[in-house]
Amino acid sequence: MLLTILLEAGATLGLAKVAGAFGASIATIGAAMGIGKIGSNAMEAIARQPEAAGDIRSNLIVAAALIEGVALFAVIISLLAVVL
Repeated sequence: MLLTILLEAGATLGLAKVAGAFGASIATIGAAMGIGKIGSNAMEAIARQPEAAGDIRSNLIVAAALIEGVALFAVIISLLAVVL
């Protein structure tokens, strides 16, 4: 079902546009899963060792920013494939 919808959309929009939109969605889902995993592990680490909460939180913010930066580049490149 999904494959037929994608093939019909590919026929009308062009395969590069469908691939660009698919790439943007995969990048967004991957970034969300990565940040969720980091946040979960950080909360567990803070619960185990509350005195290290400041260091853990700062590392969490740096890692989340790096993931968001990579995801932003991936989405922009994918959307450029849709536009161009």
